[in-house]
Amino acid sequence: MKNFKLFSRFKYPKIAVLILAIILAYIIFSNPSVSDFVSHLGNLSYLGVFIAGMLFTFGFTSPFAAGFFIILNPSNIWISGIIGGIGAVVSDLFIFNLIRVSFRDEFKRLGKTKLIKNTEKIIEKSLGHKIKTYLMYAIVGILIASPLPDEAGIIMLAGLTKIKVKTLAIVSFILNTIGILILLNL
Repeated sequence: MKNFKLFSRFKYPKIAVLILAIILAYIIFSNPSVSDFVSHLGNLSYLGVFIAGMLFTFGFTSPFAAGFFIILNPSNIWISGIIGGIGAVVSDLFIFNLIRVSFRDEFKRLGKTKLIKNTEKIIEKSLGHKIKTYLMYAIVGILIASPLPDEAGIIMLAGLTKIKVKTLAIVSFILNTIGILILLNL
């Protein structure tokens, strides 16, 4: 309990844990015995790829999923990328539905505050509506396709847009599959 109190004194404890997860994943997947173990997981067929795809979307587990994809040497990269992308979509839809339902009231209240209204006016005036929209979707796309936490991109979509679940699933699948294919080719 004493260690938890010490950890809670950090100004940015979640970012600190994320950085520690990245460092730990690097150390773990740099070990040759772990590389051998992961390589043998390819014998589990594509179940491991699906689970790694699910882990690819969450901030604290994405470094481990990325390490898994980098070390894994699948017989068919395309099928592995697609199956990993499907796993990532499952997690993204879970995050999206959780945020959209659980945070709806807070997003509405937040949207009515002076700070948000003034910020929107300034951005709209500086960039224009179309550029602002394209910029937001570009940022969301980068967040979803990369091993960075999808939660930030999904929060932006759930809170700032009226995107349909079907559209999100398609976009998430395409972007996550591209990101996973890139990692599988490293």
